[in-house]
Amino acid sequence: MTDANAIEPGPTTDMELRTSRHLPASPEEVFDAYTDAEKQRVWFSILDEQPGIVEIEVDLRVGGQQIAVWGPTEDMLFRETQTFLVIDRPHRLVTESVGVSPDGQSMTTTITVTFEADGEGTLMSVHQTGFPAPEVRDFFAAEVWAGALDRIEAYLAASAARSTR
Repeated sequence: MTDANAIEPGPTTDMELRTSRHLPASPEEVFDAYTDAEKQRVWFSILDEQPGIVEIEVDLRVGGQQIAVWGPTEDMLFRETQTFLVIDRPHRLVTESVGVSPDGQSMTTTITVTFEADGEGTLMSVHQTGFPAPEVRDFFAAEVWAGALDRIEAYLAASAARSTR
């Protein structure tokens, strides 16, 4: 773990994304759902009608990496390698993310995720910088992060339902 104030997000520019979602769990539960490989394997595909390929490895330490490979088939796999820069469990996580699409295109961004207690749940906020174009940023806002937050929310709701039985 490192100093929680080591990297601070700057002002928003055209190449930055900010989004947030209120989630029905404690900051610890949301942080763990976001960073634990076994939990990620579940939520990555929780809303899919047809299961695809999801492989995730996590070395949750500063300098460690999370490697995620996913897609519908072997020839349509996405790969993301995130290197952990700041870990302040359960409040804040900063990573450098290198994503590679099935056609070989790559993009490197910096992602700061915060987990703030908010009433009966957690406000999970994302700040991602380094997009190459506004269209890519907009796609990540509308599809990538919206989808990920939908999946995490579904996972947490299902976990809460199982624990109340």
